[in-house]
Amino acid sequence: MKTRARFPRMLAGGVTMALALSLSACGDGDSTSSSDGGKIHVLVYGDATNKVEKQLVADFNKTSKVKAVLDTIPGADYQQKLQTIISTPQAPDVFFNWGGGSIQPFVKADLLLPLDDMIKDDPDLKAKFLPSVFNTAVIDGKSYGIPMRGTQPVLLFSNKKVLSEAGVEQPKTWDELLAAVKKLKAADVTPIALGGGDQWPTLMWFEYLYDRVAGPELFKKALDGDKDAWASADSKKALSMLKELIDAGAFGTNFDSVKFTDGGSPALLAGGKAGFELMGSWEYSTQQDANKEFAEKNLGYSAFPSIDGTKGDPANLVGNTNNFYSVLKKTKHPEAVAEFMKLMYSDGFVKKQLSIGNLPTTTNTEKFLDTAASPEYSRYQFDLVKKAPSFQLSWDQAYPPAAITPIHQAVQQFFNGQLDADGFIKAMQALPTA
Repeated sequence: MKTRARFPRMLAGGVTMALALSLSACGDGDSTSSSDGGKIHVLVYGDATNKVEKQLVADFNKTSKVKAVLDTIPGADYQQKLQTIISTPQAPDVFFNWGGGSIQPFVKADLLLPLDDMIKDDPDLKAKFLPSVFNTAVIDGKSYGIPMRGTQPVLLFSNKKVLSEAGVEQPKTWDELLAAVKKLKAADVTPIALGGGDQWPTLMWFEYLYDRVAGPELFKKALDGDKDAWASADSKKALSMLKELIDAGAFGTNFDSVKFTDGGSPALLAGGKAGFELMGSWEYSTQQDANKEFAEKNLGYSAFPSIDGTKGDPANLVGNTNNFYSVLKKTKHPEAVAEFMKLMYSDGFVKKQLSIGNLPTTTNTEKFLDTAASPEYSRYQFDLVKKAPSFQLSWDQAYPPAAITPIHQAVQQFFNGQLDADGFIKAMQALPTA
């Protein structure tokens, strides 16, 4: 799907395609290993955003003696393909990832270069990025990634026309959301579109409920191996609130037959058949591509509702803090890599990303927001990210890759009634954390 390819966070969210080991190289056309003298290979997911990455490589090569070669992997299952080549002669010098659990196995296998010395030599490699984003790629106190591309917080999108006709406003609190569900059902509209067939959209509801109820500490404990966290009172409260929403008919009855990846759930929202959709910030560009008039006139958006009397800060976010570039320890040109990384906080990088709808998380992004494809939307997102006390990486990216399928199955089965709260808790307690 065209719009999905623009936002590679979702690749780790369960889309599978045939495993292709071939690498396609951009730039000088050489896709051989980085053992070549005078070259660094930069591996990224192949999608529409590559036009920015091609330009950055071209800019770098104008002045650098060591040339950068941009390699892309076609297909959706980037993480699996990366794991296949990471320990081979075809491994890159620099590679695209999601931080967190997506690189944890590589850190434990001692394949990655800690970037602390690079940061010591050039403090801007850290200081030029928002801390809540940069820290996603900090593991065991060491930095293993430099942010690239843009941030993707999860927001509550809506069809403003549908809400108005049902007498509903964009909900600011959980109680207002529950009331909106009742009114939308009475108007014969599915209250909330959900691409449950993809599983990862369902996960977003768990991520926010847990954060709002318990704050980020519960998930951090669970990720660190504290299995009791999943059985805590806060965990059970979050599940009971989610069950209340499901039982109220918020998602209809066919959500497991609907997908985001084929345009199903966005079409429900744009077509007036649903009132809301909880989705990553890429929903905006998805609707611009598929339903431009709707995106311009009737697409609403807000932060996830607050929940009274709970521990989580209503300014907290969940989603994809950013994508990152990490460096293989085996690279023969760390100095050239460091120079290449400097482009990630340059004015040129920020303006190029904004022009295609991405939202970089550099400290200089703010002064260029008026040049964005959608200035109002970009500014709204940037303010949310800048002010967020916590920005929780999606669970299926915070955990190591082996946990992705079990997480997706557990959230889907809880939603469709195959698992009760105890069953969900046991499934999460069984997740691998290393």
